[in-house]
Amino acid sequence: MTSIAITTTITATPMLMTTSKPPAKPRRSKVVRADTAYKAATLPTVRGMGEAEAAALYRLMTWLSPAFPVGAFSYSSGIEWAVEAGDIGDAASLGEWLAAMLADGSGFCDGVFLAHTHRAAALGDGPALREIAELAAAFVPSRERQLETSAQGRAFIEIARAAWNCNGLDAMIANCDGAMVYPVAVGLVSSAHAIPLAPTMHAFLHALASNWISAGARLVPLGQTDSQRVLVLLERVVVATAARALAASLDDLGSATFRADLASLRHETQYTRLFRS
Repeated sequence: MTSIAITTTITATPMLMTTSKPPAKPRRSKVVRADTAYKAATLPTVRGMGEAEAAALYRLMTWLSPAFPVGAFSYSSGIEWAVEAGDIGDAASLGEWLAAMLADGSGFCDGVFLAHTHRAAALGDGPALREIAELAAAFVPSRERQLETSAQGRAFIEIARAAWNCNGLDAMIANCDGAMVYPVAVGLVSSAHAIPLAPTMHAFLHALASNWISAGARLVPLGQTDSQRVLVLLERVVVATAARALAASLDDLGSATFRADLASLRHETQYTRLFRS
């Protein structure tokens, strides 16, 4: 037999190569998306807080934020004169001045007015609301202090009625018979929205202290770190003042910060002024 040799040439072209196994699937990355991790971390907290509590916190953070347009940034509560007079010249002296204003001055008194307004509004006690509002409007040591608290109170109410209105708010406002200073306005609106009194009080005093520190930081001036140190210093003062204001009666009202009251009076005739009070 004759043997015939058959030669076959195979060109190794990748496109012609075949395999009986399917291609391997790419491995999935084990990197967790940031938004997924955030949701996983915060979901139990949100659920634990409750919808009503979360809404209350949201509103308090909004209403008492420095960005809420009540014009708080334009008032210093007499701090401008205290800086010019040399009573305040650094972070330590600013902290001491503000601690006194909170514990024994306008901070405590405003807290008492807020608490009694909140309770009277919750009970629907119109005559009590009127008496508290009138007393709070009269309980100021100077013309500029009157301008400060009444202007912020009116602005707070106007914004609340325009953007955060709720059932019963207009009737509560009418009961005050036109007298509307800042702590009364905050107590009224927070009560109308059924926000508990205690967190409202702490948020209000924190916002008050923060605004005073902001004014002092611009006037001394202070850096951001020193401003935060003053805020840390005032934490215990805010907590203690809130507790006292929540337990106080209207008969407990009183101020022992004569120098701060004098500063508010002297600011009216101060030659160079950056602030309205």
